[in-house]
Amino acid sequence: MAIILVRAASPGLSDAAATGGHHGHQQQVSYKRRPVRRWMLCSLRYACLGLDPAEVGRTSAVYSSLAVNPAGEAVVSSEQKVYDVVLKQAALLKRQLRTPLVGVRRQDLDMPRNGLREAYNRCGEICEEYAKTFYLGTMLMTEERRRAIWAIYVWCRRTDELVDGPNANYITPTALDRWEKRLEDLFEGRPYDMLDAALSDTISRFPIDIQPFRDMIEGMRSDLRKARYQNFDELYMYCYYVAGTVGLMSVPVMGIAPESKATTESVYSAALALGIANQLTNILRDVGEDARRGRVYLPQDELAQAGLSDEDIFNGVVTNRWRNFMKQQIKRARMFFEEAERGVTELSQASRWPVWASLLLYRQILDEIEANDYNNFTKRAYVSKGKKLLALPVAYGKSLLLPCSLRNSQT
Repeated sequence: MAIILVRAASPGLSDAAATGGHHGHQQQVSYKRRPVRRWMLCSLRYACLGLDPAEVGRTSAVYSSLAVNPAGEAVVSSEQKVYDVVLKQAALLKRQLRTPLVGVRRQDLDMPRNGLREAYNRCGEICEEYAKTFYLGTMLMTEERRRAIWAIYVWCRRTDELVDGPNANYITPTALDRWEKRLEDLFEGRPYDMLDAALSDTISRFPIDIQPFRDMIEGMRSDLRKARYQNFDELYMYCYYVAGTVGLMSVPVMGIAPESKATTESVYSAALALGIANQLTNILRDVGEDARRGRVYLPQDELAQAGLSDEDIFNGVVTNRWRNFMKQQIKRARMFFEEAERGVTELSQASRWPVWASLLLYRQILDEIEANDYNNFTKRAYVSKGKKLLALPVAYGKSLLLPCSLRNSQT
């Protein structure tokens, strides 16, 4: 079992699961309770050993520092690599907030009259078609922020369609290289089409960095060459590439509430956590669908520890072993959602509703998997239209709450 050293932070799996539980290959480890724990040992499954349940909800994100691979070599973990990106994005935003660009003329895009407005409108139409609830939430945002979020959403969707769309069988690494070159061009103010133009204009208005966009393309490359993930460290990096990046792209547009006392890094970390949570939920919902494509997006070492294999997944039979395994996977996903919740409250108030709606609706998918008795082989967990409608006022109510950082400072 790989062990990593991390800064004491957010809640992991239960002590029983982390120190042996139903996994026969791990040894029981005991820890002395101390008033303050600055560092602790964690497994690569993002599970802190010895975490006091009373600390749940009062801690910040877990970011591992070093991992020990099977050969006994110390390597930088995926969480640390991603956190380095988080720190860079937060620094860019803080620098822009301290010294906003004044008197710098944005690059003029070579477009027909009203072309840019038409480009943004088209992005909005696509967002409304494929993400109706999220689109509705964006209508509370300022026009500039709303249009920018639409442009980011459309670019991400187009990127995802390269490997999951109707032409996915024809996509090659070379095609993704061309898509990345096209990304670089639009960041330089040379968009290829009207949808690119909307994003090119967006990045001229907000302190958005190209790195998360490049990383998302790297996630698409992973889908072309990789169909198995040996441990959660590998899966975490994949989830960052294809979903966590969206959070990092969006924070500069969403904005942080002026009254927030949270650090910029913590807001970015929460946005990252929401992306990871959403992708883990996608994976758990789509186990059967992915298996029919020959893909298994579940940590191989954890499957083995649970007494399961790829063959069990391809057979698609719900057993007690599968139920127990799924309970732990769902628990981890919910932990990321909990981490994300604290950050959503720190966003600009007008930006919170769509994020809260997305969080609440995606988290309900986990409830539906449980309601289906963990049969994600032949049953697709989905949230009914009625439940979606009920979630909207709840999300709106949550969007009106004070930032967590203010509530904590007042208690």
